[in-house]
Parts: sequence; structure tokens; C-alpha cells
Amino acid sequence: MHGPFNRMGRRKPMNEINVVPFIDVMLVLLVIFMITAPMLTQGVEVELPQTASEPIEDTEDRDPIIVSVDRQGEYFVSLGGDETQVSLDELSQRVVILLERNPGTQVLVRGDRNVSYGQVVTLMSTLQTSGVTDVGLISEPPPGKS
Repeated sequence: MHGPFNRMGRRKPMNEINVVPFIDVMLVLLVIFMITAPMLTQGVEVELPQTASEPIEDTEDRDPIIVSVDRQGEYFVSLGGDETQVSLDELSQRVVILLERNPGTQVLVRGDRNVSYGQVVTLMSTLQTSGVTDVGLISEPPPGKS
């Protein structure tokens, strides 16, 4: 008698591992990660300092573009000292124009401490969609620190 059973009624040991269930699980995990990965990368990227920092030494002679939000939530763009009040849509257009004229110019955000966090995030998101890849945040040192 030939086949998986010999004369004593015992089964022959199987010398293969069935990997089909393993492949099924891996494909399900792959689909899950492909769907969730784009959701994890949404948002505004900001590099915040982890400790007290020193002022930035500007090695270039170019003035930075400073975008400000005041206490009332109004937006201002300044370059080289002249400050102009703008709406959020105008801000995006103006920053694009300024960066086309002077590529590589630093963009800094200065927000009033009484402005809501959501408004600052909206501003930074607008800057990101305008093509700004690196945004700096302006702050003042704590009292007693110089």
C-alpha cells in the first residue's frame, strides 16, 4: 500500500510547511500599512527647539520674510522693514512672489501669545502650500535671560 499511510497505520511526517496562511496575513498587513501611511504624514512640519536656543546668526545679507499674526488674528508680511497687512489668500500669493524673486530666503513666523494655536497652524499650513519648506518661529527669551 502506497500513500501517506504505511502498513502500521502511522502517517508519514510532512516535510513541507504550508506558507499560504503566512502570505495571506502579510498581504493584509501590507494593505493596512498602505492605507494608513499617508494619514500619518499629514500636517504641518515644524522643527521646535528642545532646549533654550541662541539667536540665529544670519550668514547672508538677505532680510528674512517675517509673517506675523497679531492679537486680533490679522496677518502681516514684512520684508526689509516695510510691513503690510494682508488676508490669508493674499499672504500666500505674496510669499510665492517674494520667494520667486529671492529663492532661499528665510521665512519666520511671529505670533502673538494670545492668538489661538489653530490660527498659527492655519498660517503655517498656508505657508507650506505656498512652497515654503522651512519655517522658523520667532520668540522672546524669558524675563531675566539675555
